[in-house]
Amino acid sequence: MKIVAIVQARMGSSRLPGKVLQDLAGQSMLFRVVNRLRASRLIDEIVVATTRDVKDDAIVEECGRCSVSFSRGGENDVLDRYYRAAQSNGADVVVRITSDCPLIDPTVTDKTIQAFLKERPDFASNAIIRTYPRGLDTEVISCTAMARAWQEARQPYEREHVTPYIIENPAQFRLLSVTGNEDFSCYRWTVDTPEDLAFVRAIYSRFRSADIFSWHEVLELLEREPGLIDLNRLVVQKALH
Repeated sequence: MKIVAIVQARMGSSRLPGKVLQDLAGQSMLFRVVNRLRASRLIDEIVVATTRDVKDDAIVEECGRCSVSFSRGGENDVLDRYYRAAQSNGADVVVRITSDCPLIDPTVTDKTIQAFLKERPDFASNAIIRTYPRGLDTEVISCTAMARAWQEARQPYEREHVTPYIIENPAQFRLLSVTGNEDFSCYRWTVDTPEDLAFVRAIYSRFRSADIFSWHEVLELLEREPGLIDLNRLVVQKALH
């Protein structure tokens, strides 16, 4: 069984254009995401799914610098991008990660994958019921379920956000929610605005620009320096629809 992590990335962003190539302690945000995922024990391959738009040539160049594979597809139909990337890389299971989560934790990702492998649902996620900080989101999808969603999803938001068709049809797909022992869902560790970028830059600076620090270490840091939370406390998450 081949487990492929597909990281969606494009230069377009309504609130922070080009965010995935923004500098984060001397490396791009995309580099940080890919490098942290490389510490996973269960992922067999990592692929960046970007678009055919000329502005995303910069992402392809960065993939070369990061020594990571890439796949290109349509800009708005991200579900199609994922499906084709999975097919071309021989995936049996897809791990969906977004490139604006530079604090993604490989142990949390592996916990979600392990739950999927044990229970064998169609879809497992640690974001159905949130207990982890936003920015550690991991979705694990069987390629059979993804193929069905690819064929049947019709609404634009279902195509753009990849998994809503699966999540919103629990009668057709077996879903598994993966949760932690405590609720840390109040924390925002994803990057969608300049304030979010300032927050993750502050985190990386405290760890002297290293890649591999755990999410528990970030929690401990925030306990010591609670003022860091104020950097993006007022950011409102964009609605799915």
